[in-house]
Order: sequence, then structure tokens, then C-alpha cells
Amino acid sequence: MPLYHINLFWSGADGRWVTDVTDLKSWSAFGDTPEGARRETQEALQAQLEATRTSGRAIPEPRSRRAIYA
Repeated sequence: MPLYHINLFWSGADGRWVTDVTDLKSWSAFGDTPEGARRETQEALQAQLEATRTSGRAIPEPRSRRAIYA
């Protein structure tokens, strides 16, 4: 699985932790804790990449400078 950089930040407006995957356009996940947001990101990312692979579409290569998470 490609290693994508994930941004993690607190959203006061939503009252939750938010992650976004820089290399995947319009992609984010939420959680009540930083770990919850990270876990949601991992599960959703794995499902999305598997669906992409199954459909025969190309999986985007990481482009960010620091890939820190698979």
C-alpha cells in the first residue's frame, strides 16, 4: 500500500479531530480523539484503495514530501 501523508487537526467548528490525505483530492475523516480520526482514516483509506484496485483504476502515487502513514 502506498504511504500517504496525513494531516491531523482539531476543528472547532465541528468539535472533532479531522484528517485529510494531501495526495487524495477531497478526502478526509473525522474522530472524537486523534487516535479515532487516525483509525477512521486507516480503515477508509484501505477500503478506498481496495475499491480502486478492484475497479481497475490506477492508485495515485504519493506526491507529498513526507509520507508517514500507510
